[in-house]
Order: sequence, then structure tokens, then C-alpha cells
Amino acid sequence: MRLVAPASLFAFLLAASPVVAVDCLQEQAIYGDRDGAYELRFEPVGSVNAATSNHFKIKVAKTDLVLDGIVMQSGEPVRPNGMIMNKCPEGDVTGDDIAACTVWEGVIYAIGSDGKVSLLPEEGSEAAAQLLLPDFGPAVRNASIWGKATVAPWDVLTFKECAP
Repeated sequence: MRLVAPASLFAFLLAASPVVAVDCLQEQAIYGDRDGAYELRFEPVGSVNAATSNHFKIKVAKTDLVLDGIVMQSGEPVRPNGMIMNKCPEGDVTGDDIAACTVWEGVIYAIGSDGKVSLLPEEGSEAAAQLLLPDFGPAVRNASIWGKATVAPWDVLTFKECAP
């Protein structure tokens, strides 16, 4: 006896399958937190001579907040240090100016589909399955954006899709 599964079962299985970052470059990757309250969208840096290795924007759901993010390779050993900022002034600014508009700062880690933790891939590399931004949630709660943002994000963001 041969059983044939209905097409709706196949559609359900495809929809339930996790989205993977294979064949997506890091600069095209889009991530979200588990509550759907935060979306992190990478974008190309645009210059091989830039001091930054990655750029991204974070959209906070149900608000008009769009936060700017950069990653610079620094430290000893060299690691991808990220900064998430809200409406920082441009041009000749002081360290105090940058500190006042910084929402989060720290090393950004990648978590592979195998569960192994590594460093954030640079542009041109395959996108990470998940990102770990240690203490991102508590930093948002303690930042000037709290009140406009009313849900603290999780520290782990999962790959959602690849931008064209």
C-alpha cells in the first residue's frame, strides 16, 4: 500500500523549515530577535579603504526608531567591535558626543548552524546563522531610546532572509 501526502503537508514542512544563511553574504543578511521587535539589516560598507568592516541598521518595531550600527576590527586579539548608535552628530565630534548617542557597544559574535561560536564574518563572507550581541537587551533598557522602545531585545538575533 502506498500513501501519498497531500500538497498542504509539503507546504507546511517547507514553511516550518528554518531559514538558513547559506548562499547569503554577510552584507546582505537580515536578522530578527525572537519577539519580532528588532530587525538588524546589514548593508555594504562601500569602500575597501573604510575603517569599518561592516555596517547595519536596526529597526525597532512599532516605532520610527532606526539605529545605526558599525563594526570596526580592533583590540588584541583583533575582534569585531560593534557600536549601535541613535542620531549621532556628524563631523568633528568629541568622545562625549559619541558616548551620549551610543546605545550599545561590544564584540559581535556569530553562531553557526552547528552551534559553534565564532567572530562576525566580514563583507564577502557567508552570513552567520545567528548573531550574539552580549548585553544588548539591558543596554537598550538603559539607553535614552527606552520609552520609545518598550520591548528589550534578546541578545541573540536569528537569520531571517537575504536582501537582494
